[in-house]
Amino acid sequence: MSLKREIEMFQPNMFENLHRHHLLDMSHKTPENNLDMLKDDDHDSKSGTDIMEAPNSGDDPDPNQHPNKKKRYHRHTQHQIQEMEAFFKECPHPDDKQRKELGRRLSLEPLQVKFWFQNKRTQMKAQHERLDNTQLRNENEKLRAENIRYKEALANATCPNCGGPAAIGEMSFDEQHLRIENARLREEIDRISGIAAKYVGKPTLNYPDVSCHGASRSLDLPMANFSPQQGMVGEMFGADDFLRSMAGPSETEKPIIVELAVTAMEELIRMAQVGEPLWVQTTDNSSHETLNEDEYLNSFPGGIGPKPMGLKSEASRESKVVIMNHMTLVEILMDVNQWSNVFCGIISRAMTLEVLSTGVAGSYNGALQVMTAEYQVPSPLVPTRENYFVRYCKQHADGTWVVVDVSLDNLRSSSASRCRRRPSGCLIQELPNGYSKVTWIEHVEVDNGAVHDIYKVLVNSGLAFGAKRWVATLERQCERFASAMASNIPAGDVAVITTPEGRKSMLKLAERMVLSFCSGVGASTAHTWTTLSGSGADDVRVMTRKSMDDPGRPPGIVLSAATSFWLPIPPKQVFNFLRDENSRSEWDILSNCGLVQEMAHIANGRDQGNCVSLLRVNSANSSQSNMLILQESASDSTGSYVIYAPVDIASMNVVLSGGDPDYVALLPSGFAILPDGPGEYERGVLEVGAGGSLLTVAFQILVDSVPTAKISLGSVATVNSLIKCTVERIKCAVASNNL
Repeated sequence: MSLKREIEMFQPNMFENLHRHHLLDMSHKTPENNLDMLKDDDHDSKSGTDIMEAPNSGDDPDPNQHPNKKKRYHRHTQHQIQEMEAFFKECPHPDDKQRKELGRRLSLEPLQVKFWFQNKRTQMKAQHERLDNTQLRNENEKLRAENIRYKEALANATCPNCGGPAAIGEMSFDEQHLRIENARLREEIDRISGIAAKYVGKPTLNYPDVSCHGASRSLDLPMANFSPQQGMVGEMFGADDFLRSMAGPSETEKPIIVELAVTAMEELIRMAQVGEPLWVQTTDNSSHETLNEDEYLNSFPGGIGPKPMGLKSEASRESKVVIMNHMTLVEILMDVNQWSNVFCGIISRAMTLEVLSTGVAGSYNGALQVMTAEYQVPSPLVPTRENYFVRYCKQHADGTWVVVDVSLDNLRSSSASRCRRRPSGCLIQELPNGYSKVTWIEHVEVDNGAVHDIYKVLVNSGLAFGAKRWVATLERQCERFASAMASNIPAGDVAVITTPEGRKSMLKLAERMVLSFCSGVGASTAHTWTTLSGSGADDVRVMTRKSMDDPGRPPGIVLSAATSFWLPIPPKQVFNFLRDENSRSEWDILSNCGLVQEMAHIANGRDQGNCVSLLRVNSANSSQSNMLILQESASDSTGSYVIYAPVDIASMNVVLSGGDPDYVALLPSGFAILPDGPGEYERGVLEVGAGGSLLTVAFQILVDSVPTAKISLGSVATVNSLIKCTVERIKCAVASNNL
């Protein structure tokens, strides 16, 4: 028998007998009792506890029951209801054995239990049907509204060829939908183009002339904080600086941002594809190009407006084929964390303030982001460059992807930035072999007045922040990624690395070490460097930071110290001397003249100096234990790094067996090596005798394991002596021609 038929048979008898029972009870009750009864009936009717012991309402009618016998009703106790409710949640369809057991436990007949479960199931089904009906009604309303919208759109559809009314009957539904979507996209393109045409050439807002950050502070050693994060670069140390103070764009600014992005995209493509007279070759027969300022102003009269007083133009262009898929490159550029990590030597901090568009069809085509970033040279003597800009990504008809940045500082009259980013970015072309051709444009207007004298030639040449440095860094990182993705252990990887997992864990640990070093060696406004003495280039600068709740760093107070100085030998020679374990005892005080042995070697680039090594220092003093050092050395045509950190033997064994390297505490130290000027580096040649070097030495030491402790003068004096002694040893090696 169907459930509907059962309910139809059940309901007339139920209401008839309820009525008789109610009249019979009313004849035996006083008014006060009547009031009590109404209250009880109201309570129990809500919980469904009145059970009619009518056999013909169940599944198994009793044929021996007298037809005129009055039906009796039983009111369950609260305890019985709770027990059956709990059993119902576990088993809504109990069998005969379960019903008998439940009835025995609750002092009920099995038939009473059976009727209660039947009624409960009917009640639950009705609730579910009501809910389903409500959902279906809502969905029906949505479909009806969408149907009306499509009918209206189809009624106004036009033929794309002649412009007349479209013959709807001749098109499939999918084709109709596509034509409607195409018409909408054409309207959007026309609207954006109209906005761009309206605002191009519009006068820009002037902003006040604010001097750059970078002045030395007094020796009060204020604290900053390490905070746990996914990547080391982009750390926000709690400083009240430019990047932290920037907010997302207002609604009135967003249309202007869209038009600036569209105009910047067109400008970047032209600057990447056009040669002379816009770009002029230098007279020294090198591949270096300079931007013709007059031709640029004639070709691009609008954009972000004229150059503010006191700012100098820097423009550069560079092309290179890199061993990475074009879509992977696009993803790196559009993800602020990946972008910051890949270019950690150039970007000290970055963040996305607001995403105006995520792109279409699941890709970054059409993505639009408002961002801030701080660009650095790895030395406390070069002030960082801070930018508030929009990043726009678009795929063009020929398959080329273009990612462009353009400053938005002119939208904020209170902006304190002394660096404006004219349309800059890159064109990425897919090559048949899976590689990509990258054409990079860097075009900024900046005040370099606060740069230290020994770095001015390098910075003013455009090499410190220019396109060549971006492309060289990208090329080197692509080679490192290829090495990290290798599934086998190359023949050059030796000794204690026995599994691919151990190799990947060691590379991951080295990557975190490099990110940590780069985030703390520059002149970021999040740092507060204190000069210990004098005002010379090689004076030591120190700062303190608290390390708390970060498994990747030892807890306590970390004292960082750095100094930069000039050496009269080429960068390549300095790099080879510092990375070689055989010459380490000549400058490393901590090795204590012990024998240094390379225990593991992972090559991660075409240059033989680009590698990750695990070194063991065998102490000359038998009473001292041996020490392990993790080291990464990296070099390209614009600069080099040698970065290292002592590591615990037990922790390193976990890493080499493929364990998680994120919980290995590191305090990296090391060297950043830059050319003292363009010289032979303009041609990408690393020849002996090609100019001098600018060397930055940086140390980090844990001075107290208690984060609330104060730095003692003795700790400052120790790190000062340590870094001074290292500098003197390097200079002595130069003087004795050991380099």
